[in-house]
Amino acid sequence: MATKGLTAEQAKLRAERNFAKTEQRRQEAENAMEAVQAERRAVAEKTARLRALRLAKEAADAQTAAELSAAKPAAAKKPAARRTVGKSSVAR
Repeated sequence: MATKGLTAEQAKLRAERNFAKTEQRRQEAENAMEAVQAERRAVAEKTARLRALRLAKEAADAQTAAELSAAKPAAAKKPAARRTVGKSSVAR
């Protein structure tokens, strides 16, 4: 046993110190996990808020585009004049 050569009182103090260290480590780990979970919740809330804003903007943009297309009658486009590159098309 690791308590060989120790009195009962010394063994008890050693066990209490080890228990206190273990308990402190457990508490620190618990606090760290709570911090991680709080950060995850904050990220999830921020993501949800930004997603809602993006969806609202996309809906507003779509509505604006629909209103603009309904307000303008579809005009027929004239074909653009063709351009020739290089030699002129004048016959010699």
